[in-house]
Amino acid sequence: MTSPPSASPDLPPPAAPQPVAPGGTGPLRVIGNVIWLVFAGVWMATLYFVVGLIQCVTIIGIPFGLQSFKLAVYALWPFGRVVVQRTDRDPGLSCLGNIVWLLFGGLELALAHVVTGLLLCVTIIGIPFGIASFKLAGLALMPFGKTIVNAGAPLPPNTTVFLSV
Repeated sequence: MTSPPSASPDLPPPAAPQPVAPGGTGPLRVIGNVIWLVFAGVWMATLYFVVGLIQCVTIIGIPFGLQSFKLAVYALWPFGRVVVQRTDRDPGLSCLGNIVWLLFGGLELALAHVVTGLLLCVTIIGIPFGIASFKLAGLALMPFGKTIVNAGAPLPPNTTVFLSV
C-alpha cells in the first residue's frame, strides 16, 4: 500500500482569503435607497452640503467641509455601502479632527439624524429607515478615521467594519 502524495515543498501555502465588506446587491437595496432618498436622503444630504459650504469658508475648515461633502453623498444613498474604521491612521489626529468637527457642525448634523430617525419611526414602514438614521447619527458625531466602501468589495488593509446600514 502506498501513501498519498504529499504537497510539494516548492509550492507556497494558499493565501488567506481577503475579507470583504458585509452586505449584498439586489433590487431591495435599490428600493430601500429610493425610499430613503425621498423621505430622508435629500434633506440630510442638503444639510450636509450646506454645512460643508459654511466650513469651507476658511482655509482651516476646508478638510472638514470635504468630509461633510463625502458624508452628504453617503447620506443620499447609504444602503449597499459600509463605513470602516481605519486603524492605520493616526488616532490622535482623528480624535482632534473629530473634536473640531463636533464643535463646528457635527453635533447639529447628529441631532438632525436623531430627529429624522424619530420622524421616520412614526410609521411601521419607516422604522428600519429610522434605525438607519440613528446609526448615521453616530457617524455624524465622529467621521474622521473612517472610510466608506461598497458592500461586497474587499476591505482595505487595517480596517474594521464600523457601520453597515
